[in-house]
Amino acid sequence: MEVGGVERSLLSLLENLDYNTYHVDLMLYRQQGEFLKLVPHNVNILTEIPAYTTFRKSIPTVIKERHYQIGFSRIRAKLHAQINGFKLKASEPGYYQSQLMWKYTLPMLPTIKEQYDVAISYLWPHYFVAEKVEAHHKIAWIHTDYSTVQVDKEMDYDMWATFDSIIAVSEACREAFLNVYKGLDVKVVENMISPMFVRKMATKEVENPMLNDTRFKIVTVARLSHAKGIDMAIKALKQIIDSGYKNLAWYVVGYGGDEQMLYRLIANNHLQDHFFLLGKKVNPYPFMKAADLYVQPSRYEGKAVTVTEAQILAKPVLITNYPTAASQLKHNVDGCICALGIDGLVTGIKQLIHHTSYRNRLAENTKQLDYSNKLEIKKLYQTFEQEVAGRS
Repeated sequence: MEVGGVERSLLSLLENLDYNTYHVDLMLYRQQGEFLKLVPHNVNILTEIPAYTTFRKSIPTVIKERHYQIGFSRIRAKLHAQINGFKLKASEPGYYQSQLMWKYTLPMLPTIKEQYDVAISYLWPHYFVAEKVEAHHKIAWIHTDYSTVQVDKEMDYDMWATFDSIIAVSEACREAFLNVYKGLDVKVVENMISPMFVRKMATKEVENPMLNDTRFKIVTVARLSHAKGIDMAIKALKQIIDSGYKNLAWYVVGYGGDEQMLYRLIANNHLQDHFFLLGKKVNPYPFMKAADLYVQPSRYEGKAVTVTEAQILAKPVLITNYPTAASQLKHNVDGCICALGIDGLVTGIKQLIHHTSYRNRLAENTKQLDYSNKLEIKKLYQTFEQEVAGRS
């Protein structure tokens, strides 16, 4: 339960379930992360299984702990993915590597003994629930834009076939998935968010360098990865400052594998006094609250929880035109969509800095909208009830 958008989404789902009706077990590969303490007390967290903890450890650590077969299977998956990624010029071979890791290690992993009425796999890859959990009804959740993910589709088709229901977090996410995996049935259940929780957490006192910064402040909350486009944000800020907008600072809350590359990019563009990586924060909301503008510079998304959270805090929002962007917000109503890429970010940010009335109108419009998605939980209950009806 590390800090992340999908993890926050899972917490919201768990907080909204009716525990008078449902008994819920939560299987985590490793019981760690800042969000672990936020799991509702009604949830029964299953005991860690050593073989599954290896997925959150380095290969040398796995071998040192004598999980030799799993360790060598992961090496095999990594080499196979690197070779294929080089041939296909894949921007993120990690997705394919995850597939192969599961393919090669599945025979060594134990099956969960309990049999369930419903089993939900909340994050891809879904091989654990597909192969190692016994349930009358299996549900797989989609959080990303699958038109951008480079995987072995035939391998995934076999996996998807084991699920009775597939759920996407937005209509655009659903359409993107079906363009890749034709013929499958996918429902939409949007992320459940508690505006009350977001607003309450935004008032908490945290160490926040933004509070003493009188410049125009941009904030992004995102994983430091290729998908989130932080590298494009750095290059865009360089162009904006070089064009005369000196009184500007961009703060990024988040962590990830691209951190050192991004630090180098900041230094190479001489932006150490303008672009700041704040690292992992359990509570990102005070940073959002302190922003003059929230920007999501992503290359692709399913539906970014962070964007909705910024809107809940009545912030003007700018997002890039990634394939599912239109399902994220209404352009010129409760946010702005700019062209995907560095030039689009430059144009969009300049427009919002320069036109204060436009920026204020976007912020005011968010106050008139309900971002709680209270009715979404009922869609999930209907799926549960269909399972019960099918067995009776």
